[in-house]
Amino acid sequence: MRVAVVVPTYNEAGTITEVCERIRTALPEAEIVVVDDSSPDGTADLARAAGDRLGGIVVLERSVKDGLGSAYRAGFALAIERGADVCVQLDADLSHDPAVLPALVSNVEHGADLAIGSRYVPGGVTENWPWRRRALSRWGNRYAAGVLGLAVNDATAGLRAYSVDGLRRMDYTTVTTDGYGFQVEMTHRLVRAEGKIVEFPIAFRERAVGESKLSNGIVNEAFLLVLRLWLQDMRGRRERRRRSG
Repeated sequence: MRVAVVVPTYNEAGTITEVCERIRTALPEAEIVVVDDSSPDGTADLARAAGDRLGGIVVLERSVKDGLGSAYRAGFALAIERGADVCVQLDADLSHDPAVLPALVSNVEHGADLAIGSRYVPGGVTENWPWRRRALSRWGNRYAAGVLGLAVNDATAGLRAYSVDGLRRMDYTTVTTDGYGFQVEMTHRLVRAEGKIVEFPIAFRERAVGESKLSNGIVNEAFLLVLRLWLQDMRGRRERRRRSG
């Protein structure tokens, strides 16, 4: 199966070269798609230089900073256009260890539509986070899973591998969320499309270089997104009952 690893970037000059090197070590045959939103620190140039040295790196440079979800949608579209069968999500800040990518991809090769590197299954850990952020993440995931009935422990996880068939069945191009709620909406879409989701434990480490892009606005967006998706589900159930009755 052809694998593409999609890496969205904005001001990741301190890590992008190492990220590309470690992806290439973990998945020698994978294509790396760097989606850069015109980082002023030269991230795109460093990614292109890594591509000249390592091979198999495509840089999609966008003119404006347009959000995480938008970056992943653009990266998936380019990867699929170039023949990918599996699309992997990976943050550029080394909070996820690229060494786990073969296990992630293997789950998709063995039939999963989505494999999630999860912090909240037995064996998963979150390192170097203050307790407030740890609590926000943990309870945010419980809130999303409980309200939407997702049966997923880490719906906000950013380390993922999707089958291209699963992406198409969920119609990923119409997902509207651009912040961190993108992960929740994608999970919700795949659950509703009856996709197979598996989780396996990972160690998540707080970024050592650069600044976190998490903000109160992003948290509020995710909270309201869950309510919107719940209302959408309720309307869908009412419509199905009306048609069957």
